[in-house]
Amino acid sequence: MLNNCARTLGRQANKSGRLYGTGNDVASRIIPDFVDMSMNTISSLFATSKNNYATEASFETKPYKLHKLDSGPSTNVSCTRDDALLLYRKMQTIRRMETSAGNLYKEKIIRGFCHLYSGQEAVAVGMSGAMRPHDMVITAYRAHGWTYIMGIDPLGVLAELTGRVSGCSRGKGGSMHMYSKNFFGGNGIVGAQVPLGAGLAFAQKYNGNDGVCIALYGDGASNQGQAFEAYNMAKLWDLPCIFVCENNGYGMGTSNQRSSASTAYYTRGDYIPGIWVDGMDVLAVREATRFAIEHCKAGKGPMVMETFTYRYSGHSMSDPGTSYRTRDEIQEVRQTRDPITSFKDRLLSTQLATADELKKLDAEIKSEVDEATKKAKADREVGLDELPADIYSHTLEPMIRGTTPWNAMPHKNVGVSS
Repeated sequence: MLNNCARTLGRQANKSGRLYGTGNDVASRIIPDFVDMSMNTISSLFATSKNNYATEASFETKPYKLHKLDSGPSTNVSCTRDDALLLYRKMQTIRRMETSAGNLYKEKIIRGFCHLYSGQEAVAVGMSGAMRPHDMVITAYRAHGWTYIMGIDPLGVLAELTGRVSGCSRGKGGSMHMYSKNFFGGNGIVGAQVPLGAGLAFAQKYNGNDGVCIALYGDGASNQGQAFEAYNMAKLWDLPCIFVCENNGYGMGTSNQRSSASTAYYTRGDYIPGIWVDGMDVLAVREATRFAIEHCKAGKGPMVMETFTYRYSGHSMSDPGTSYRTRDEIQEVRQTRDPITSFKDRLLSTQLATADELKKLDAEIKSEVDEATKKAKADREVGLDELPADIYSHTLEPMIRGTTPWNAMPHKNVGVSS
């Protein structure tokens, strides 16, 4: 009986992400802990032993860089099996969804602007793993991944891109104007979401619900004057705002080394504490976000976070992305820093999941996105009568001006598609 327990416990991942071992070689280490275990714990371990996977594992992250902080998040992060599979599913869904969006654009089914999030999945997924339901998010125009994370299914994202009625904005917003509960876009003006994020944080503080606002922008937008104005107001009023610079290395076609006198974006808040985190490590991002939320909840005001990440595609679909960087650079990041591949390796090495499980999960995700893609292509567009619809949530003027003052149209409330 004891040897069986030892073998079962030996299969569990220890706190450094390595396995304890199996059999009699671990019995001497197991016995003291085994005696203190509750029957529920023992039953749980027996249940997991049948499937030969661990229920939890711990990992070491890269060190965080701190600005005006005495201490930062722990570099030793733990993750349960259920959380790990959820994080993997979300990242893989975003990757598959963005691949489909790129193909639809090449087929000329998606028109206009289209900015893909491939490579940056760990930022949105990691942050969402630490957020509470009442926390708010506002981001720039690279918004597809965040839209999915904030509750819109792949069909709602892809149909919005194709301009169809099943889209989260009924096809009227497109790539840069997607919204959901507590998600305020999707903003097409470079850097404009930063002061808007400060305003949302002001609302959180005003309402007294301990919520925070996460305002994301890129390294290209970091030099906008309005970002620094927002920093000032946020610190002046100690707003619960987490300013997140998604540093993917390039603002449109310009390297951050050529556009920014200082690329230590986490220090740019000056009087605002900052933290640098490896944006390709979903667990590190989750831990850093938890730390930042606790900072804001404690009434200490805003924080600036820099997530060091990378985008595989060009700035937008009109940018091949290879005129200002080499293909070898992109390939090297894919091979050494890819957020999904590296997380998958962690799951397998600590037995949080098996290769067959992940293969099955990948197939499910592919099937879901493929089906959503078909519907997004076949769905209908909204009618012309919806042009003046949903302009106001509470209509005060029933007639909406058209192309001329005398060509008015009646306002109507339709709401998002079901």
